[in-house]
Amino acid sequence: MRFNRMLLSTTLVVVALVIQVSVLARLHLPGAVPDLLLLTVLGLALVYGHVGGALIGFGAGLLADLAPPADHAAGRYALVLCVIGYLAGLAKPDNGQLRSATGPMAVVVAAAIGSTLLYAGVGALVGDTAARHVGLSSLLFTAALYDLLLAPFVVPGIMALARRAENDPLAEAGGGGGSGKKPDVTAGWLSSGTGLSIGSQRGGLRVKAAKARVARAGRIKGVKRL
Repeated sequence: MRFNRMLLSTTLVVVALVIQVSVLARLHLPGAVPDLLLLTVLGLALVYGHVGGALIGFGAGLLADLAPPADHAAGRYALVLCVIGYLAGLAKPDNGQLRSATGPMAVVVAAAIGSTLLYAGVGALVGDTAARHVGLSSLLFTAALYDLLLAPFVVPGIMALARRAENDPLAEAGGGGGSGKKPDVTAGWLSSGTGLSIGSQRGGLRVKAAKARVARAGRIKGVKRL
């Protein structure tokens, strides 16, 4: 992974972990806790792919395992997020563009349910039966619900930051003249989730700029004829 990926990923994971431990874990909501760290890993995996998602997931999970007040065996959540990050990275679109929010939201629900099941399964192997006392069905429902409600405010921003870091000037200069920039991977989700037609706004700006250039050219030709 390049340095800009590592720096951005580390910063986002640390910020998400701090908010997770200091704010979300203290809300005392029924059932599960909104998993901001999981959503951060998902957003980065949807941009960086399965290898980057697995590495980021393992590092994020290991930090969560070691951060107080963790009460489980170290490496347990690292394994969970490593698997989830790898699988989420497989859903990365080939052209870098998401045309609707359906795909990412399905990934969020599947990741919330899968991470809960995998965490409970690994806990059962090491003798942790806390999920049985809380109720696994309640944990699955609340985990999917909380993460689904939080995802539109987190994942698109994470993906936009990751795409901006990928499209740095050095990377664009090395790519040559080609067919231009790749479309923003979050454009579809942002437009469908917020009602803002980002692509049409950019197209409108380009049309206005073209009209302005034509008008200036017309005025210059008129002056020359005089």
